[in-house]
Amino acid sequence: MTDPQAPENLPSSSSSSSSSSSKSTSEISNNTRTKHSGQKKLHYPNPPESTNPDPATLREQWRFAIRQYSKWYSHAWGTAILAGLSFFAIGWIVKGSNPLPSFNPPPPPPPPTDSDDHATAKSKHAD
Repeated sequence: MTDPQAPENLPSSSSSSSSSSSKSTSEISNNTRTKHSGQKKLHYPNPPESTNPDPATLREQWRFAIRQYSKWYSHAWGTAILAGLSFFAIGWIVKGSNPLPSFNPPPPPPPPTDSDDHATAKSKHAD
């Protein structure tokens, strides 16, 4: 029997020799089938079906595909959330505090200096 994964137009590993030039013309012509236009036609061991399967089979295939997609989708979200939490924890460890500046309380306003006091005092006296 031939290998079910290899196309029929490829020679099997047991019949192939070390060089392709040692093959006879009849052996080469038997392994490749050509159309009238001269193009090679590939014959795969598992061709597509010529008719659509019955509705029960299609329904079962769709349900399986939806389950697989749902599983992959939830795994992707779980991985993304886990990665986000991990990076947040690493940032907290490296920085020593909350790594997100938006969650930190705002810094206190700077204390007024003497030059600011004189400027506000002059504007009050001008009124």
